[in-house]
Amino acid sequence: MSVQGTILVLDGVSTNRIMLKVQLTAAWYHVVQGERVAGLAALLRRVRPDLVLTAQTLPDGTAADVKKVMAAEPALMDVPIVAITPQNDKAARLQALSDGLDDVLGYPFKDTLLLARVRSLLRTTADRQELTLKGESQSIGFGEPAQVLFAPPPIAQIAILTQSARTGTLWCKSLVNQTRHQLTSHTLPDLKGVLSGTTPDAIVVELGSKVTGRNLLADLRSRGATRNTVLIGVLPDDNPARAAEVLDRGADAVCMGGFHSDEIALRLETLIARKTRDDRLRATLRKDLAESLTDPLTGLHNRRYAMRALDRIAHQAPGSGHGFAVMLADLDHFKAINDRFGHAAGDLVLTDAARRLQAVIGEAGFVARIGGEEFMIGLPNATTEHALQQAERICECICGKPFQLPDHPTLIPVTISVGVKLCAPPEFARQDETDPVDRMMRSADKALYAAKKAGRNQVHIRQSAA
Repeated sequence: MSVQGTILVLDGVSTNRIMLKVQLTAAWYHVVQGERVAGLAALLRRVRPDLVLTAQTLPDGTAADVKKVMAAEPALMDVPIVAITPQNDKAARLQALSDGLDDVLGYPFKDTLLLARVRSLLRTTADRQELTLKGESQSIGFGEPAQVLFAPPPIAQIAILTQSARTGTLWCKSLVNQTRHQLTSHTLPDLKGVLSGTTPDAIVVELGSKVTGRNLLADLRSRGATRNTVLIGVLPDDNPARAAEVLDRGADAVCMGGFHSDEIALRLETLIARKTRDDRLRATLRKDLAESLTDPLTGLHNRRYAMRALDRIAHQAPGSGHGFAVMLADLDHFKAINDRFGHAAGDLVLTDAARRLQAVIGEAGFVARIGGEEFMIGLPNATTEHALQQAERICECICGKPFQLPDHPTLIPVTISVGVKLCAPPEFARQDETDPVDRMMRSADKALYAAKKAGRNQVHIRQSAA
């Protein structure tokens, strides 16, 4: 997205294009003009707009045709499209929403409403682009990112929030035959019923002349539970200034002139479909992030996670005043297990060893596999006595019970060596150090080498200098 945002204006009437350009340019948007569907694909590829404002009827097509052209370009399928219709043409308005356009503006319209609608859509687009970019960057080095396609959303939960229970009942009754989604009714300003159970996918809010309802929209948008919920405001009149305020306070759409079930149903379908796609993007991003920090064999954290976690522990320790410990643990003579029983057996030993280590450490710290048969354990708020106790338990959990392989009668005895680096509060004063984690790792590695050299199956500790 450009700094100010690029908006493509499509209209066969030059005066309409010029008027929109004046309004948008004054608000520091970059405006590109077009008038036909013909040649639109090439124009879109060249301009890459962040938003399209199109007349409902063009000299050689309609806004629906614009939608089809853009849907054929994967890079533009998320760009919002707003149709411009005559002010009182309800049929044209509903047709545009039925065609899947993101919104409809009735011409003539006030600058305040136009710019509020543009701001709202560009915010949503920016959030979606950020999700996509994060997903793509997360996938670097892990193959192509999974494509999240538009698909019919599942049955969604819709909350109707009105001034009175009677109004809510009437709205639900009017909507029930026009949407396949589940409807529940609640009254303002009590949000307990809305927020106490499963978070709704969309909330339709009745907005009167008082500011309370508009404040509620900002409140819902700021809450973690409802930050990504679709919000639709319903105004009783055609007040453009109030509609602009509703959009700026976080509504995804505003319906003016009262509740119209046909319009609400169409808006819900489009907005919930987009929310479903965004939710899938977020879930994919969370999954990819978790996998990038997890060792695929053992399910433990990997080296990337361990280094970040250790750095966080080191930087938080001065504030707590408590020491911490980092351990490097290595299974003894692991190559002999692979050579004798095969690598599949070695993997089983690693997996079982990881399970045992995790059981010992639990929530007291973290366990990560950082190389072949090498593990790292981080213990925040650890004293010398506690660190040694945990290290001894690590040795005991491995050597105390031989490893059983499936379909193999022989029990495999395994031991582990542990090197411990204890960092006490006096060491935190080393402010000139650029990479304390690297020093701690080198110290723990020297301690591990000392444990190996002393005969294995034991713990060696290196304390910080006082």
